[in-house]
Parts: sequence; C-alpha cells; structure tokens
Amino acid sequence: MNYTISHDIPGRIRFKFPGGGFSQEETAALCHSLAKNSFIHKVQPYRLSGSLAVNYEEGCREEVIEAVAALKRAELKDYELPVGEVPYNAYTDQYLNQLVYMIGKRVLTKLYMPSGLKAFWMMKGALPYVLKAVKRLWSREKLNVDVLDAAAISVSILKRDYDTSGSVMFFLSVGNLLEEWTHKKSRDDLAKGLALRVNSAWVRRNGQESLANLKDIAIGEQVVARMGSYILVDGVVLQGEAMVNQSTMTGESLVQRRIPGDTVYAGTVIEEGELLIGVTALESETKLNQIIKLIDESEGLKAAVQSKIENMADAIVPYSFLIAGGVYLATRSVALASAALMVDYSCALKMTTPIAILTAMREGTQHGFVIKGGKFLEEAALVDTIVFDKTGTLTEAKPYVVDVIGFGGYRRDRVLRLAACLEEHFPHSVAAAVVAKANEKNLKHREMHANVEYIVAHGIASYVEDKRVVIGSGHFVFEDEKVEVTAAEQEVIDKKAEAYSLLFLAVGGRLAGMLCIEDPIRPEAAGIVGELKALGIHHIALLTGDSEKAAQAIARRIDADDYRSQVLPAEKADYINSLRRQGRRVMMLGDGINDSPALSSANVGIAMKNGADIARDIADVVLTQGNLKSIVALRRLSSLLIRRIENNFRFTVGFNSGLLTLGVLGIISPGSSALLHNLSTVATGVSSMRNYLPE
Repeated sequence: MNYTISHDIPGRIRFKFPGGGFSQEETAALCHSLAKNSFIHKVQPYRLSGSLAVNYEEGCREEVIEAVAALKRAELKDYELPVGEVPYNAYTDQYLNQLVYMIGKRVLTKLYMPSGLKAFWMMKGALPYVLKAVKRLWSREKLNVDVLDAAAISVSILKRDYDTSGSVMFFLSVGNLLEEWTHKKSRDDLAKGLALRVNSAWVRRNGQESLANLKDIAIGEQVVARMGSYILVDGVVLQGEAMVNQSTMTGESLVQRRIPGDTVYAGTVIEEGELLIGVTALESETKLNQIIKLIDESEGLKAAVQSKIENMADAIVPYSFLIAGGVYLATRSVALASAALMVDYSCALKMTTPIAILTAMREGTQHGFVIKGGKFLEEAALVDTIVFDKTGTLTEAKPYVVDVIGFGGYRRDRVLRLAACLEEHFPHSVAAAVVAKANEKNLKHREMHANVEYIVAHGIASYVEDKRVVIGSGHFVFEDEKVEVTAAEQEVIDKKAEAYSLLFLAVGGRLAGMLCIEDPIRPEAAGIVGELKALGIHHIALLTGDSEKAAQAIARRIDADDYRSQVLPAEKADYINSLRRQGRRVMMLGDGINDSPALSSANVGIAMKNGADIARDIADVVLTQGNLKSIVALRRLSSLLIRRIENNFRFTVGFNSGLLTLGVLGIISPGSSALLHNLSTVATGVSSMRNYLPE
C-alpha cells in the first residue's frame, strides 16, 4: 500500500495513505492485520483522514514499514475478521451519530416546536422515567436516583416548564449514552486481552502423539490434555482421570473430578491429572462465548470504593426529598421546592465511578496488562509488598541450555534427546529451552516413552525400555527419587551450580546427565524495582528454586529486601500468607504451574504473558507485553484511578451542594439549577474518560 510518513519518533510512526478515508470495514481489517505482528503494540486508526498511527517495539521500525507496505487496499474489503471482532471506530461512529442526533432533536424541539405539541412531546418523553419510578415504589424498594429523576421531570411538566424537563431528560440521555459507549469499548478491549491464544494441541493418532494445529483437528479425533493446560475442545473423556477447574464455563469455584464418560469443555483447566478426550466440538465454536462470560464476570468484580460510592449515592436520595418538602413547608413555593429536586448527587456519583474504572481497565490493555475486575485495580493501588518468582518473571522468558553433561556412560546427545522427549509435553520456559537445544543439534526425539507424569514443581517421570526415567530439580532427583551421586559427580555439580540452574536426568535410578541452564535477569528488572519503591512499595521479595548462593546474588542485583531459595509451591503460598498475616497487602508475580497457589493467595496475582495456562487463568492480572514495565504502569494507573474517583466525589458533592443552596435561596431558577447540574454531570463523566497515563 502506498503511504507517506507524517510523523516518526522511536516507537511510533504515523502513516498517511492516499485515496481519502477508510470505511469501517477497511479500518477493522487494517487494524487487525497489522496487530497480528508481535512487534506492533498498538494500532490507532484515523478513519476519516485516511491515516494510521502505529506503536511498535523499539528497533523494529523497518519491520513495521514492511508490514504496512505489504497491505493492499483492494483486499481490505474482503478481509475476514474473527468472529465477534468489532473495530473501535465502529463504536465511536455509532455513538457519535447518536449523540449528534440527540443534540439536533433537542435544538429543534426547544426552538421550533409549538407549545401545544411540546407539552405532548415532553409527557411522552417523561413516561419511561415515571413508569420506572412507579415500578420501584410499587416494589417497596429504597428510593433511588430513578425516583428522584422522575419527580424532577414531573414537577417541571406540571409547572409547564418544558425547557427544564427537556434539559433534564436530554442530559440524562447523554450521560447514559456516554456510559454505554465506554462500557462497550472496554468490553471489546478486554475481550481481545483475555482471548485464548493457543493454536495447537496434542493429538493421538495411530497410537502416537503429535502436535497438531487446532484448525486441522476434526470431530471424533483424540486430544491429550495434561496438568496445567487448557482443554481446547469440547469432548468426552475416553481415558485418564483429572481434576478440572471449570469456573470459566460453569462458575463453579471447586475443581471437578473427570473420569471416562464425563464431558469436558473448551476453556477449562486441568489442575491435576491427564485426559484423553474424544472431540465433540472444536475450540473455535466455543471460544467467543467463553470470552464474553469472562468479561461479564470481570465487570461484576466491583472495587470496594465503587460499591461504597454507589451505596452512598442512593442513601442521599431520601434527603433530597426531605429538603424539597421542608422548603415547600417553609415557603409554600413550588418553584423553590422543585429546585431541590433538580439537583441530585447520585446521578454523577453512580455514573462517573464505573466510567473511571472501565476507562482504567481499557487503558491497561494499552500499557501491557489485562485486569480482570475493578477490585483488583483498587488492590493494586493499596499493595505495599511485591513478591517476584524468579524463573520466567524476573528472568528472561527465554532461558537457554548452556551445557549438557553426561554421567555413567551416557553421551551428551543421548542425555539431551531423552530430556527433550520428556520436556516437550509441558508448557514451561525451561522445557522449551531443552527442546530448542535438541532441535538446534538436529536431535530427533521421537516418542520412546510410556505415559508421562508431571510432578508439580519437581519434574517429570516416564518409562523408557522398562526403565524409570526422571528429569527435574536436584530435590526431586536426589531426595524424592533417591538417586545416588558419586563424589566425582558431586564435584562437577557443585562447580556448575555456582553459575547455572541445573536440571538432572536419571535413568533406572542412576544419574545419567545434567543440563546447565542460564536464564538471564531481565535488563529492566533492577530499574523496575527502584521505580516501584519510589511509588510506595516498601518490601520487595524474591522466591526461587535456585541454590542459596544463586538466590542471594540475584536478590542483590535487583535490590530485593528479602529472598527465599529452594522453595516449593506450597512454601511460596505459605510465604505469601505469612506476609498477609503481618498486615501486608501483597502482589505476587509468577508464570508457572508451581506459582498458582501463591498467585491465588496474594491480594493481587499477576501472570506473565508466556506463563502456563493455569497461571494466567488464576491470576487477577495478565501481562501482555512480556516485560516488567507494565507493573509500574499498573501501580501508577491504579493510584491515579483512586485519586480520580476521590476528586470526582469531592467535586460532585461540593458543586451540587452549591447549586442546591443557590436554588433553595431563590438565587438561581430551577431550570438553571437543572441545566448546571446536568452539565456538570456530563462534564465529570467525559473527564472520567480521559487517559490516566501518557501513551
């Protein structure tokens, strides 16, 4: 596609395309096709002007230009979007058109409609508000803003003050429109962030397991699902037994035992065990419904501050009626009494708080994280302690095998081939490093073993040629499996342990080899820790399965306040719980199956982008850009959210109290009071939609 570059700074380019603006369909296709590139973080279209801003990973400028140049405008109209994919501009255009229509209708009604027709028009418009209020009164529920709105509109119509009643209804409609617009935009952003981005599954064909693309799996085939992974298809259990977390599908919080004959669903997570599943429905047929349900549930997780303000807003309503009644009894003036009804606190308080929270949740996706509910944003602002798991969190997500050492007559290639054969079944960064090293050496690691057993936080066990083969940590191999080590072997192990993480392989109860793995600390780690401390985090801790020396060195490099070495999953959770018993509010970052108990125990659990499925499912926040900078953005965003909510509360109470006083004293008319009240409500709502952080 032809283009010119109108703006170019590191990390962001704005392209201008000839031929004028884009249609909504073209805009959607343009955004989606570019966003599929991993080096592109954000695509911001300007549909009417025919331009496009792209935020990208620094150092990938040429790749972005190549991706844009490869687009063909003629093909955009025929581009097939995934099911449920809706461009942001479609929402914006739709609601902008509605807003323009509402403003035009209000102007025409106010300036040109005859008085007789205006009376009928206002009564017709007021009817839905009155019916809603009557329904609430009839059910004997507490008075709320619906009753107050209906009273204010009705009093204005009875006084034949149609301008005031029209203004009240107009600004209420505008407020509802703005809230709905923000709500839908946020749902769309969250849907994209929570989508399951898994493209392949293990399929058993002719007795052999192989990795197959999901789109190539047919109904009736057999899919293998193991501990820590999503079930990617709907189906019936053919073999095996597992404990399955079905909360994303059924809402059940407890895991369910699944045995042959039971039904399992796409999007649920195996917490323990292994299943062979006969496919009855494909993942693509169910994913959209799961995403929508996840988002609906996340929106129900209100922040405590939101619930508090909403309750307070409803509690104020009866006092508005009492003030109006008191003014009428004291002055016998309907005009002065109605002035008290024209101003309510709850409209602004109940509208602006959810808008502020949804705006923060939406903006979070732009800064590299998806948060699954407003209450977790509030908790993120309150935490004073952050606990980091080391592997895959503080370290690079791509550890690599530096060296392979054979013991007991086993050659290095044999050790690496066996290790890769076992490790390829499990979604962990260390497992991926072993498989990558075998591929680099062109070592074919076809299935030579029987059933694979994963022992959480320890390792993997299987059988090869009737011999038990285990691979994992020193604790697992030497203590649990009772594999003996000679003095010469121990000397080699001790020397390598000073520089690397070690993975041990044993065959038939004897040590067969050792893999030396280096997992570099993320370059941003130390700086991020410093920034977090500046933002009010008082305690930084590190948890790792590494040796004491390795853990101490890493803790020193990142300036951690505390560390624990050689920890097991239960010990991680125990450590989190001990901090909470001390009165600390804890944020935990992890990426593996073994981090899941600790993530659940923390006030806020955060999973890394490339973490295990179960970790991302359990976590309250999921990082989407693969680095730790998003943690700082989360802390800043959550703190600014709380500040905005508090500022909105103070402004609403102060401004409306002033209007109420001026109206009751007769200094301003009820119409002016209603106009200023509704203008302030809409203005506060619009202000709450502003971004919190710079792009």
